[in-house]
Amino acid sequence: MNSVAAIGRLTEPEAPGEQVDLDSAAPDPLTIGRRVRHVRQEAGRTLGDVADAIGISASALSLIETGKREPRLSVLAALAKVLDASVQDFLTATPPSRRAALEIRLEKAQRAESYESLGLPKVKIGPRLPMEALEALVGMHEAMASAQADQAATPEHARRANGELRERMRSADNYFGELENEAARLLKSINHPGGPISRAAIDRIAGHLGYKLVHTSDLPTSTRSVSDLRNKRIYLPQPEAGQHDSRSLAMQAVGHLVLGHRPPADYSEFLSQRVEINYFAAALLMPQKDTVSLLRSAKTAKDIAIEDLRDAFAVSYETAAHRFTNLATKHLDIPVHFMRISQDGVIYKAYENDGIVFPSDTTGAIEGQRVCRQWTARRVFEQPDLTKAYQAYTDTRSGTYWCTAVVDRTSAGSFSVNVGVPYQHVKWMRGRDTQERSKSRCPDPSCCLQPPTDLAGRWDGRAWPSARVHSHLLAAMPPGVFPGVDDTEIYAFLEKHAPAE
Repeated sequence: MNSVAAIGRLTEPEAPGEQVDLDSAAPDPLTIGRRVRHVRQEAGRTLGDVADAIGISASALSLIETGKREPRLSVLAALAKVLDASVQDFLTATPPSRRAALEIRLEKAQRAESYESLGLPKVKIGPRLPMEALEALVGMHEAMASAQADQAATPEHARRANGELRERMRSADNYFGELENEAARLLKSINHPGGPISRAAIDRIAGHLGYKLVHTSDLPTSTRSVSDLRNKRIYLPQPEAGQHDSRSLAMQAVGHLVLGHRPPADYSEFLSQRVEINYFAAALLMPQKDTVSLLRSAKTAKDIAIEDLRDAFAVSYETAAHRFTNLATKHLDIPVHFMRISQDGVIYKAYENDGIVFPSDTTGAIEGQRVCRQWTARRVFEQPDLTKAYQAYTDTRSGTYWCTAVVDRTSAGSFSVNVGVPYQHVKWMRGRDTQERSKSRCPDPSCCLQPPTDLAGRWDGRAWPSARVHSHLLAAMPPGVFPGVDDTEIYAFLEKHAPAE
């Protein structure tokens, strides 16, 4: 091949006694063309006379200057000689001027397949195109490309967003004072006397904000709640799943209003808002003052139990476990970790500030990774009575941890909710006298990633499972402001339920 792009690391004579260093990556044809034009115009030469001087047609030189033809090295050498320049002047990757750089960016944008698919005419790029118009067109194309990239974000985008959010939570010990303060102010506004919050109190909170809670059986399946900002209504599902679920969903919807959320700009912001409303709802359902009081009494008695928090505030075990991680380090000086995993060990949610090492991928994300079979969060599924909390000690590569876990059965399957603390803090926890103990050697493959030798010997090469590939692992993130939500479905729902005007 004779093209500049194919030269690679070769060094070829430009002219007698002169060498061209092509060690660095060659620029693209469009940049080369703009540099050729720049050098020609600086020399005061016309397209026609330079073309005649090197023995090619003016149209051929024009194609080179517009980046539509990739020049051979011999042509560049001839151009350099005629224009009293060097080949290196043409092969510099940096455009010769700010205007040239913008022209190159606009040309590339208009040649992109995504622009071609729009069926729009191309703007002619030349000296008569005002600089301001050039700036605006380039900015518009790049903003459009950025928006398209966000819409087509792969699961890697989501994993990175999760990782960044987890770092934020860890740096704050999962305690956010501003959210606690907002929840406390709202409770004070309805003269809440303390303790568990009732359904009637939830209605009063919504009323204080000018909203009405409406339970309905036809909520769009892609949503957990829908807020009608025009008619001041919050639509919730019928509370068949338990009153605490209904209260939590209501307070999450209220959280968006109180915290002043706007439509998220990207998935990272969407995820951050979701964490904030979950925290805010838990701070309302389990007020900080009352929860900390209960926890401090339990610590004094060396009898902390997630089940007691669950029962005292009539919330789910998972909400109680989350709330414990909010308050344990800040108010009790106890570092903790939390997990929610599926029965096959895949992490759905996790948090730690106690040094435990979760499995992670190359991006640092832990969601979607599988935890060791020896961890308490997975061993709980092996117990004969899945209604009881299971406690155990696990020796891991980062230390010994005591954990308590329960099985949460849902319509989507069974999950394990796990809370753990380092060995030196187990003295505060109920269930520390357990005799259950295991050792995890992960990520050593011989721990649980590889089958036992005798089992592998009998079946290696004799099994062919048909894997269940989850389409969401390969698909782009759902498009739209609120991932996975169909706007048409939402608007039709609101239109149906809106009060007559």
